[in-house]
Amino acid sequence: MDNSLQLHNIDFEEFIKAVDQCKGNVFLETADGDSLNLKSKLCQMLGLSEILKGAQVAKATIRCENSEDESLLFRFNLYGEMPEK
Repeated sequence: MDNSLQLHNIDFEEFIKAVDQCKGNVFLETADGDSLNLKSKLCQMLGLSEILKGAQVAKATIRCENSEDESLLFRFNLYGEMPEK
């Protein structure tokens, strides 16, 4: 079963570090219906690094295939800092 959460005003560089700790796939879903697999370094480089480097996203939907990953990213979203390993 897929899990999703809303992220608000996150630092994408720190968020990608948190995504790298996830065990399963993590998808960024846009209002236009696009879905980027954030576990893919190519998607990170092409889709995020150039467009959002040093910026913050006002709102995004994140879908996790693994419930532990959802918990990890929820804590990141809540506290705004890198979860400890």
